[in-house]
Amino acid sequence: MSCKSNKISNPIKTIMKRELGAYFSGPIAYIVTGLYLIITGFIFFSTFFLQNRAELRYFFSMMPILLSLFVPALTMRLFSEEKRNGSIETLMTLPVTEVDVVAGKYLASFIGTLTMIAPTLLYIIPICIFGTPDFGPVIGGYIGAIFLCACFTAIGVFASSITKNQIIAFFTALIICIFLTMIDTFLVFFPAPIVSFLSFLSANEHFTSISRGIIDTRDLLYFISLTALFFVLTVQTQQKERA
Repeated sequence: MSCKSNKISNPIKTIMKRELGAYFSGPIAYIVTGLYLIITGFIFFSTFFLQNRAELRYFFSMMPILLSLFVPALTMRLFSEEKRNGSIETLMTLPVTEVDVVAGKYLASFIGTLTMIAPTLLYIIPICIFGTPDFGPVIGGYIGAIFLCACFTAIGVFASSITKNQIIAFFTALIICIFLTMIDTFLVFFPAPIVSFLSFLSANEHFTSISRGIIDTRDLLYFISLTALFFVLTVQTQQKERA
């Protein structure tokens, strides 16, 4: 049984390692991560020094909008680049399934997004030294960030799978992520019966709930469902192109 499992997982691991190698050997990952850390650093330290508050509340409140911008930048090349130069056709002639390809690329991108946000864990050090943090919201904030990364990565991978143009892939993912993040901002314009439905669609609403330290299965199910939906859509896109 274990041998069969290893054979099944090998293509996914191979593709994931291949994508991670390309990810860390190119400049895009370092540029995007650097810009992300500069902006988050400014957000955190402006609260820390200018407002004299040792906390991560404002940092987490900006997390959904920042990830809406930066995750699509990390995922835009995944399929688009290979479709543009024709290497995706070579990859699909190998003994791999569409699920293997999508899963390998998705996992590599997900690891890349987690690598991007990982250095922000250092912000916990000064708030522990100069403040008395409530670790419930801090832990909840990072758990929420992981689920948000998983969801937005799936959206970015899907956007990259439907076009050969990386810029189009970026803006497609950006629009979807921004829509899910900002939809709760426009709830006041809708009638009451529609508000509850639209608020459930809000990634920001679910992330905020988790970042308060409240782990609700409905919030986790939201992110898991969206991630699975866009993963399946990506697989179907590849199957149609392979047919």
